[in-house]
Amino acid sequence: MSILINIFTVVLLFVSGFLILVVLMQKAKSDGGMGAALGGGATEAAFGADTGNVLTNATIKAAITFFVLCFGLYLGQIYMVKHHKDEGGRLPTIKVPAAPAAPASAAPTAVPTAAPAPAAKP
Repeated sequence: MSILINIFTVVLLFVSGFLILVVLMQKAKSDGGMGAALGGGATEAAFGADTGNVLTNATIKAAITFFVLCFGLYLGQIYMVKHHKDEGGRLPTIKVPAAPAAPASAAPTAVPTAAPAPAAKP
């Protein structure tokens, strides 16, 4: 399962890059902006007169692919977390130690006791 997640992650990266490029290649509605700055005329030469339709359709398909891959990767990660047996990818749980007993004072206090009275000699 983790191999599929890795493959879909790489595909998602390529789709993301393609989506960025397709959006930047489109003409703005005011015939300016990033599309014209990055060679808007070159896209017309490459795709013909229906450049707007080709790029619009490519943007829609790339966006749908992007969201489907994101949702699939999300579900795959949930599956991996719930069905993963060993603790290889998780953080270990740390047990909190019990509260220590009251600390003993450094010097024990000695209670003075009455010394036995010396025995009287007769």
